[in-house]
Order: sequence, then structure tokens, then C-alpha cells
Amino acid sequence: MPFKETCVVDERYRFVRDAASYEGSFTELCEWYGISTKTGYKWVSRHKSEGVAGLQDRSRAPVKHPNEIDKERQEAILEMRRAHPTWGPKKLLVVLKAREQTRAWPAKSTISEILKRNGLAAARKRRRRASPSKQPFSGCDAANQVWCADFKGWFRTGDGARCDPLTITDAYSRYLLRCQTVANLSHEVARGVFEAAFREYGLPAAIRTDNGSPFASVGLGGLSRLSVWWLKLGIEPERIEPGEPQQNGRHERMHLTLKKETANPPARTLRTQQKLFDRFRQDYNYVRPHEGLNMGTPASVYQESPRPYPPRLRDPDYGDEFKVRRVGDRGEFYWHSQKIALGYVLEGELIGLRSWDDRYWKIYFRTLELGVFDSHSLRVLSPREAIRLKKAYQETQLDAPVTTGDGIQLQEAVMP
Repeated sequence: MPFKETCVVDERYRFVRDAASYEGSFTELCEWYGISTKTGYKWVSRHKSEGVAGLQDRSRAPVKHPNEIDKERQEAILEMRRAHPTWGPKKLLVVLKAREQTRAWPAKSTISEILKRNGLAAARKRRRRASPSKQPFSGCDAANQVWCADFKGWFRTGDGARCDPLTITDAYSRYLLRCQTVANLSHEVARGVFEAAFREYGLPAAIRTDNGSPFASVGLGGLSRLSVWWLKLGIEPERIEPGEPQQNGRHERMHLTLKKETANPPARTLRTQQKLFDRFRQDYNYVRPHEGLNMGTPASVYQESPRPYPPRLRDPDYGDEFKVRRVGDRGEFYWHSQKIALGYVLEGELIGLRSWDDRYWKIYFRTLELGVFDSHSLRVLSPREAIRLKKAYQETQLDAPVTTGDGIQLQEAVMP
């Protein structure tokens, strides 16, 4: 009968003992115990060399797995992870394959286990995320259609100095164009950084920022001196909605990686911190694979803009349908000998006024509509205020003029 599982070692010992004293054939004894001749010889051999301990079950796992990762490859994985502590298995695998194409590298899951065994894999905290909202901007499908810019949150270096990094990326390729500490957040300093980027890479079609200084202001059209300069260069300013950083999500995600790799903890001095930024920029653009680029690098996708930085800026040509006015040094323009306040950021610039009807004129700077000029009250209305007037008139459909809360009357003719 076959060995009983409850006392298998005892049965094997009885078999070995009987084999030593059995006068019949060995095959006959094996048949009586219900085992093959090969198994019988195995237990006799093990008992002879190891005693009773040799009759215990042994693991059937192979002593050496054909796909086992050798120590040299494991150390290469761990070394790269230590050099890039924020990289996951996917990025590590892409770069390792690129560096040593002839070597067989393990799967991402195996690399993940290697990192866990060596204490180099930290569990990512799950964050609650708000439902995505519809962004007010069109998507970009080529380099230099949209650049993204922002000041990463300031921090202090080890010596107590304040560090304000100004960062600029290409939204399509994620290429990090600039990561530079600046002395302050003024228009002049920011303009110098952007001008250097324009000279090196050419001009984008649009630049997306938040609503803070120096990118925007609370003035007409949200313009700042910096965004006025962009418009003169043929660059459209795009400002995300207040409190909606996800509308500039690609740039914000880069900031998260930048903070982990260069400011955690900060460097001792600003000079050393800038060196960390420069090293990060080189690594981010040319080494670090990006999942949004099918694990390619930003440098493998980005191309310089075909629009070079111009040697001089020209006044816009508004066309015959516009009345053109030059804004004076106090932010005012003349309308039939009357000074109309417009805003200091447009000092010295040409604006165009196009008739909306016989009373209202739309005001443009380049391609941007700034507001509506009421030629009767000699006031400049914001586009939102003008739309509110138009909507109020259309809803009432009364012959009498509609009067707004500030006493401005809308004439009887429906505004187009």
C-alpha cells in the first residue's frame, strides 16, 4: 500500500529497515510498499548517507533559477535608484536598457521587488483629488505652441537666503527651458529671464501662467508690463483661473519633482542651490524618461521655435476699421480733446478702437480685447460689464433705456 501521509517518515524508515533484511527481490519489496524501484533506491541511498534525517521531505524548488537576477544586475538597479531616488521601476528600466542594450534586464515588477527588499521603495500617499474641470485653454500638439511659467514656492537655503526659482517649460514636450533663482519678482528681472529664453529657443505662440505678479495685474484686461511685452512679441498670455493650479498641471507636476530632488533639504547657499537646479534641468531634459512621452525624454521631443526673437518691436497695424490712439505717459488716451484713463501698463503703446455701435467702441491692444469705451459717458467698461449691459437690454426688450447700478444708461438700439 502507498505511504500514509500522517507518518511518511516512519513508513520510509520501515522500508529501509526491511530492505536491509528482506531475502526476496528488491522489486518485490517496493511493490509491497506501493512505490517504484527508483524511489526505493532513493530512500535507501539517503538513509545510508544522512541517516533518518535523509528521509525527510525536501523542497522541490530548484537550487538555481534560470531567470534569477545576479548580484551585478541588482547592484546596477540599486545604484541607479540611489542616484535618482524619485524614479520608479518603469523609468529605471527604460534608462538601464538604453545604457546596456545587450544585457537582459528584469521586468518592472521584479525591479519593484528588488527596491522593496532593499528599503528603497516608499509607498506613495494616496491623495484625494477634485473632479477635473473643463480647462479654458485649447490643447497643444506641437512644441512651442504653449509655454508654461511660474515661480516655484520660495524657500530659504541653509544660510537663510530666500530662494525664488522662476521656471519655464514647453507644455507639449515638458522640456524645462529655465529653472533660475531670481533676485526678486519684479518685471525687469522676469523679463531678463524670458528674453534669454526667447533668444535661445525662439518665441512660443502662448505663455500660460497664474494670476500673480509680474504675469498679471488687477488692471484692464489683467495686463501687466510683462504680458504687454509678450503681446508686442506676438505671444498670447494665458492665465489660469484663480485657485485652479490643475489648469497648469504639467508644470505643477514638474515642480513636485523639482522640490523632491533639489530642495529636500535645500542647499547651503544660493550658488549651490542654482547648481542643483542646473543639474536637475540637465537630468530632467536628457536622462529622465517621461510617461507622457511614451517613456521618451523631453529633449528627444522638443524642437526650437521657427519664430526667432526679433531685433526690434514694431507698432501694430490695426487696419482701416479701427481708430488708433497712442496711450500717454500717464496711461491716458485722447478722445475729442478729452483724456480717457486706460492704465499705466500701456504707456506709450498704440491701441485700436473698433465701433460696436454709434456709442460703444471695443478697445484692443494687438489681438487682445481690453474692454469697451462708452463715448457718451467717457468711461471704459470691462468686457464683462459690457456683456452684462447687453444681456440686460436683450432680456428686458423695453423701449425705455436700461440703467445699470452705477447710473450708466444703455441706448435703445440693441448692441450687436
